[in-house]
Amino acid sequence: MPKMKTHRGAAKRFRATGRGKLMRKHAFNGHLFTDKSAKRKHTLDTQSEVAPADDANMRKVLGLPNAK
Repeated sequence: MPKMKTHRGAAKRFRATGRGKLMRKHAFNGHLFTDKSAKRKHTLDTQSEVAPADDANMRKVLGLPNAK
């Protein structure tokens, strides 16, 4: 059986922390910044953890071990 390949598009968008959490970037952070408040822009600039419902599927796509 061949090995599963890492989804290269997903690999560029998600990263795993040292403790194994998957982190993602926020959407709506590309343009039209004059309409957004400073607080909103600051919040969008930070990274968030991947939702639990998507975690297992993302790990499979990225070729990472399952969370414990």
